[in-house]
Amino acid sequence: MGLEMKTNCQACHTTLTDYAYICVHECTFCEECTAKYDAICPNCSGELVRRPKPPAGIEH
Repeated sequence: MGLEMKTNCQACHTTLTDYAYICVHECTFCEECTAKYDAICPNCSGELVRRPKPPAGIEH
């Protein structure tokens, strides 16, 4: 089972680029919101880390 590649930031709802950040529960945030939250998920207090890019040819 792979990651659910969400397309919008959960905080500001902006469309995500390849540079998205997720926590262990796959809460997903843009770079700006990740910085705003000091890389701590506001939902679960988990660390926000850069989401891996999908394999070439797969849309997210």
